Amino acid sequence: MAGHMTPEEFRRYGRQVVDWIADYQEKIESYPVLSQAGPGEVLNALPASPPEKGEGFDAVLADLDRVIMPGITHWQHPGFFAYFPANASGPAILGDLLSAGLGVQGMLWATSPACTELETRTIDWLAELLDLPGRFRSDGTGGGVIQDSASSAALVAILAALHRADGGAAGRDGITRRHTLYISSQTHSSLEKAAKIAGIGAANVRVVDVDPATLAMDPAHLDALLTEDTAAGALPVMVCATIGTTSTTAVDPVPAIGEVCRRHGVWLHVDAAYAGVAAVCPEFRWVNDGLAGYADSYSTNPHKWLLTNFDCNAMWVADRGPLIGALSILPEYLRNQATTSGEVIDYRDWQIPLGRRFRALKLWSVIRWYGAEGLREHVRTGVRLARDLASWIDADPGFELLTPHPFGLVCFRPRWDGMPDEEADAATLRLMERLNASGALYLTHTKVGGRVLLRMAIGSPATRDKHVREAWRRIREEAAG
Repeated sequence: MAGHMTPEEFRRYGRQVVDWIADYQEKIESYPVLSQAGPGEVLNALPASPPEKGEGFDAVLADLDRVIMPGITHWQHPGFFAYFPANASGPAILGDLLSAGLGVQGMLWATSPACTELETRTIDWLAELLDLPGRFRSDGTGGGVIQDSASSAALVAILAALHRADGGAAGRDGITRRHTLYISSQTHSSLEKAAKIAGIGAANVRVVDVDPATLAMDPAHLDALLTEDTAAGALPVMVCATIGTTSTTAVDPVPAIGEVCRRHGVWLHVDAAYAGVAAVCPEFRWVNDGLAGYADSYSTNPHKWLLTNFDCNAMWVADRGPLIGALSILPEYLRNQATTSGEVIDYRDWQIPLGRRFRALKLWSVIRWYGAEGLREHVRTGVRLARDLASWIDADPGFELLTPHPFGLVCFRPRWDGMPDEEADAATLRLMERLNASGALYLTHTKVGGRVLLRMAIGSPATRDKHVREAWRRIREEAAG
C-alpha cells in the first residue's frame, strides 16, 4: 500500500512536473491546436475501475502523455484564436502551485489572515492599474473580491441588486412578485442563467434593442421597458451593460445607460469580462466611461487577457452593504472573535460558496513579475496584431470586415460573390471546419444580422506577427480553394 508522499518524493516528482510543463511550453507549436480525439476516445483509454493499490506517480506521468494529451485542445498555442484568450503565464502557474501547496481554505479572515489581506491589497492594486473609481477601493464603502468567473460575478451582482431592490424580502420569504432583469441580445448567456438561479426566471429577462450598426444597447428602449414594467407592477432588479461583448466586442454606452438606471433607481452591473483589463493602458481608459457615476458593480477577468491562468475574475462593488446583506449567513461554528469585531473582511460573504481558494497568490505573482509596463505591453501587442490582421482583411476584396474592432478580436467573412446568403453562411462554416481540422489554428464563429462571421481573437502570450500572418495566409488559400 502506498503511503503519503514524502517531502523527498514530492521534490523528485515536483521537479519532473515543472520540467514537463516547461517542455510543454517549449514544444507547444508541435501539437495540433484543436484536439483530434473523437468522442469517448479518452474515456475508453482509462480503466473502468480505480486501482486497488497505489501505482506511484511515474504511472500518472506516463498516462498524462499517453492518454490525456491526445484529448487536449491547446489554449496556449500561438495558433489558438478561438473564443477569447485564456492566458497562462509562468508567474501565475507558480502562484497557483504555491496556493495548492499551502492548501489554505480562506472562507474567513480567521482561517488565514494572509489569504484575505493579500486579496484585499491585490484587488486594490488592480483597481489602481485599471484606474477604476475610488469608490471601488476597499478603504471606502465598496471594495473588490476575486470570483471564479464573470458568470459568478453576475449572479452575485443580481443577488445584491435583488437585496437592495426589495429590502431583503426575497432572501427571507422568496420572490412573491414579478422581478425583471435587463440585458441586450449581445449580453453574455450567463446573465440569463443567473436569472434562473436567482429565481427571477428566464421569462422576466427583458431583452433591450441594440443599434444595428454598433450592436450597442439602446438606452431609449431600456427606458421604455423599465417604464412599462414598473407600470405593470414589476420590480426591476438590475441592468447589465457590457464593455466588449463575447460575440463581437461591442461596447454599450454606459453613461447613457447609467442615467436611465439612476432615474429608475435600478442597479447597474457592468460586465467587462474580456475587455476591462485593457484599461491597464492609458489609451484604453475610455472603457471606464460611466463607471464613476453610475456602476454599482463591475467585473473583468484577468484570466482572459491579463496573463493570469484560470480561474480569476475580479469583481468590485460601490457599496458592499447589499452584497453582504444578501449573502451573509453566520452559523455558530463559523463565529469567531475577529468576525464579531467587525474589523476584518470575511470573503465568504462576497460569493456563493463558503469555501474559497487562495487565488490572490497567482494574481499577485503576475502583477509583481510583469509590473504595469509588462502588462501594458502584452495588451498592446494583442491589439496591434489584431489591427494588422484587420488591415489585411480590409484591403482584400474577397473578404468583408466587421467594424469597429477596438481590442484583440477581429470578425470577418469571405464575400462568396453570387452565392445566396444561406449557402454563403454554410460555406463559411465549412471553411472554418477545414481550417480547424488542419491543426494549425482554431477559430470560432458568430452571427451578426443573421449572417455567419468568423471570429479571430488574438492575445496569447505565444502569438507573434508570424503566427497571425501564417493564419491569414491559410484562411485566404483555403477560401480560394
